[in-house]
Amino acid sequence: MKKTVLTLIACLLVGLGATNASFPVKKERDAQKTELSAQDQIQNPQHLTNAPAVMQKQIEDRVEEAKSATRLSDDDWITLALWFFLGSLAAHRWYRRKPVGWNILYILTLGGCGVWAIIDLINILRGDF
Repeated sequence: MKKTVLTLIACLLVGLGATNASFPVKKERDAQKTELSAQDQIQNPQHLTNAPAVMQKQIEDRVEEAKSATRLSDDDWITLALWFFLGSLAAHRWYRRKPVGWNILYILTLGGCGVWAIIDLINILRGDF
């Protein structure tokens, strides 16, 4: 009995490790585009004088992008209110026209024992719902 339990735990740990490793990693390609190699800088020295202005522009673009990412639309606010007040009835999911079968499953499992509810909240706040 003890061996069986230990074997199951070991299999579970190995399986979880493999699952976490299988998620794709998004690499930032913008950094590769903006960086100049040492050879390019030697061949083209005018890039060196323009570098601070380019870097400042990139910083401003990223700040603007971050500001726009944190703004919620009117639909997101309505969805958030529905999640808060009528979340147990999946009202936010019905409002956003999610598939009927998943909505019914959401209601029957009480929001996936709360896990789906938290995931929905995070997606609503990120604007990905």
